[in-house]
Amino acid sequence: MPVIAMTQEMGSLAKDVAMHLAQTQNLAVMRHEVIEHLAEKMDMSKSVIRRLREGKAGFVDRLTADEEGMAIYTAEEVFELANKGNVVLRGWGATCLLRSVPHVVTVRITRSMKKRVEWLMGHLETDDADFAEAEIRRSDAAHAARMHQQFGVTWGDPVLYDLVLNTDRLSVESCVAQILNLAARPEFKETKASQAALQNMTLEAHVRAALRSSATTNDVRVTIEADGGRVALSGIVLHPDERVAAEKVAAGVPGVKSVDNQLRLMVNSKLYSSGKY
Repeated sequence: MPVIAMTQEMGSLAKDVAMHLAQTQNLAVMRHEVIEHLAEKMDMSKSVIRRLREGKAGFVDRLTADEEGMAIYTAEEVFELANKGNVVLRGWGATCLLRSVPHVVTVRITRSMKKRVEWLMGHLETDDADFAEAEIRRSDAAHAARMHQQFGVTWGDPVLYDLVLNTDRLSVESCVAQILNLAARPEFKETKASQAALQNMTLEAHVRAALRSSATTNDVRVTIEADGGRVALSGIVLHPDERVAAEKVAAGVPGVKSVDNQLRLMVNSKLYSSGKY
């Protein structure tokens, strides 16, 4: 059940590699339905989500956008698809979210700026190279900012990936061959332990999203650890009601067998609630 996580870099031919992988190996591809799911969960228009991801959002969009919620729901989508297996996940932070899962291959597809500009000029049917380069740099900056904000990493750092492929020198077919060769190596063999690790991470993502979605817990920030359906909640809450609500919401998530509520009440929380602190 191969799971390939790839970068999304404008003009790099990553989309072509992903599609060729999917077609030749009969794999699913993470498509734009993610945006539809995010829009529905967050009551936000798909166009705003696209603008935020592409670095084209205006001041009002950036001011009102729930970027933390977007990251939580995106992670839930990525983990759910990865847990099903037989999939190529391109972009959406998949390479960072899944890089600790032993059987997931993380790949960066890259290309020189010159070639990327040429690709975008052809795609847009324009001869304005400066405009094309500005669009690519804006997209890169948006990706870099999002990766740093969500994961604290430098976008493009080769240490983040198992394989870095340059489509200046490699054809799409050669990239696919290299990825499949690596995925077939013993280091990336799917095991019961690696399956369990991914299942636990998926359940944690579902619980985190459920807490975010509930009106009683959407402001609660806790640590979630899952192990075979058993979920532990740890951290600090301000009110006793939040402690009870967090446990109730977590217990209602499909796949959760039990909840170990280790949440602690903030010292002097009564002062917080009275506004005297």
